[in-house]
Amino acid sequence: MDDFCILVPHCKAGHVRKQVRNALEKLLMGTGRVSSARVACCQRRWQLLAARSVLTAGVSIASCSMVQSQDLYFAQPYATRMHTNPAFTGLLDDYSITLSYRNQFPTLAGTFQTSQLAADYRFTSQTSAVGVLLNVDRTGQIGYTRLEAGGTYAYHARLTPQLSFSGGAQVSYGNQRISYDNLVFGDQLDATGNVQGGTRETLDYNPVSYLTLGTGLLLYSDRFWLGVAGHHLNQPDLGFQRQTKLPLRLNLNGGYKHFFVRSTAKQQYREISLAPTVSYTRQGGSQRAEAGLYAVVTPITLGLVYRGIAMPGSASPQQILTAIAGLSVGAFRLGYSYDASLSSLSADLGGAHELSLSLRNFDSLEAAWRRLKRRNYPSIPCPAF
Repeated sequence: MDDFCILVPHCKAGHVRKQVRNALEKLLMGTGRVSSARVACCQRRWQLLAARSVLTAGVSIASCSMVQSQDLYFAQPYATRMHTNPAFTGLLDDYSITLSYRNQFPTLAGTFQTSQLAADYRFTSQTSAVGVLLNVDRTGQIGYTRLEAGGTYAYHARLTPQLSFSGGAQVSYGNQRISYDNLVFGDQLDATGNVQGGTRETLDYNPVSYLTLGTGLLLYSDRFWLGVAGHHLNQPDLGFQRQTKLPLRLNLNGGYKHFFVRSTAKQQYREISLAPTVSYTRQGGSQRAEAGLYAVVTPITLGLVYRGIAMPGSASPQQILTAIAGLSVGAFRLGYSYDASLSSLSADLGGAHELSLSLRNFDSLEAAWRRLKRRNYPSIPCPAF
């Protein structure tokens, strides 16, 4: 079997089959961001085939009774900044369009792939901006797909000559569904392990639609930023057959940028800077703490982010080091990152690759005129991709 499959053994002990199917359902209720697989089989002749499917699946089903719905993750939070906090809408450019793609565990037969299309536009009044987000998440080859489309709005205001504020909100509509094309059930296998015909199993996982709400705040100057965002405030139900709420996702992030060189000459912007960043995310019973350092020497951006800082009262998390590189060419920005796991299990799975491509527009002459007229707001100094 070259393709990814999950075997559901056709056993006399009906409760075993029910437990396995319930485990599959719990996996599909989330986004598949889990770490190991274990399927019990009551007939010895299926053990080898089940082991092969588990090895192929790698980390698809983990501690099935503990699986929870979780959210999308991107390793370049400032390329996918509206996903991080809707208050980022319109803070970096007059307008921008960004396409991001993440491929997690590429050595598996079935990988975890996430794509995002984001765009934002700042109105000429400089006080308001709008954005759109489109996310597509595919979990391995088990046929789980989650599509989410939404809009953001942000209001910008100056609090003092040096300090500014942005408040944002997000509304998204989502749909998730599964396909059974890559699932193999026990009653489809003959004594030699070959697939014979269809299954008699009841396949009744209908698509699920949901609405989700989010909001965020940012305080920033031309040298630092500090933000807080809450996503899934209404905790939508993503369960196929039973209630499974998507937990509230809380994010805190901030950073400080030190400029060694910062100048604009002949409409060309030049920067040499260092920016340490921190981020904390909590969702349901999971939490994640990160610390990073970005260096900019125009037109190149380099960054290192350490993910897996131990938090008091929590189990030791997986430790991951993310290397980030970005290049600016005219209005285009290209970003690439690689997640290198510092634990042996995740390292064997191939880490994660992420690409981002942005088209950004910022009128420096118009900004200079607004600055003279005291009608503009400082540009947020977070890393830009």
